[in-house]
Amino acid sequence: MNGAIGSILPLALGVAISPVPIIAAILMLLSPKARTTSVGFLLGWISGIVVATTVFTLLSAILPGQDADGSSPVKGVIHLVLGALLLLLAARQWRGRPKEGEEPALPKWMKAIDTMGFGAAFGLGFLLSAVNPKNLLLAASAGVSIGAAGLDVGAVVVVIAIFTLIAASTVLLPVVGYLIASDRLRGPLDALRGWLSRENAVIMTVLLLVIGVVVIGKGIGSF
Repeated sequence: MNGAIGSILPLALGVAISPVPIIAAILMLLSPKARTTSVGFLLGWISGIVVATTVFTLLSAILPGQDADGSSPVKGVIHLVLGALLLLLAARQWRGRPKEGEEPALPKWMKAIDTMGFGAAFGLGFLLSAVNPKNLLLAASAGVSIGAAGLDVGAVVVVIAIFTLIAASTVLLPVVGYLIASDRLRGPLDALRGWLSRENAVIMTVLLLVIGVVVIGKGIGSF
């Protein structure tokens, strides 16, 4: 199990260090319905991570196991493909970065956050974690790694829980912190939102580049 946990840690960090959902959570915390929408978003974010990772873990169980020499060519190819797609996303992020002095463009749906209720916030959190291409690729890679570890059901549940906790931490901590000390966190959260908005493209490019290389390395090591 320790090997499986070690293999999913960088992938979980990749999900966690995602500026857009963090910005969305912060905007909800600064909105009139902060407590309702932020909790809904957090629960949707966690649910999406669990569902996506579990689905790919189950799918990986039907893939061929290791060959007699200990190699897993099918899973190696899958990791290579996932890694290559992450590198392509990194290149896309870099090309789409705002030019010098240009205001970064944020998704249009962020303008509707002030009017969202619990259900809409939950659905948004679920979509951002389970359907977002970058998170979907990371969840797929984590699921393949967990499925390839040959763990029993209890151990699989523990590894997925650890992956989810780390992946959701950057949304979980601001929401819980705000619920405990909302007045103190308004200023720091607004400053963090501004910084993440400006540096989103650079953060995502570096993140996807590093994790893409890690996933490709896993694929090469499977042959």
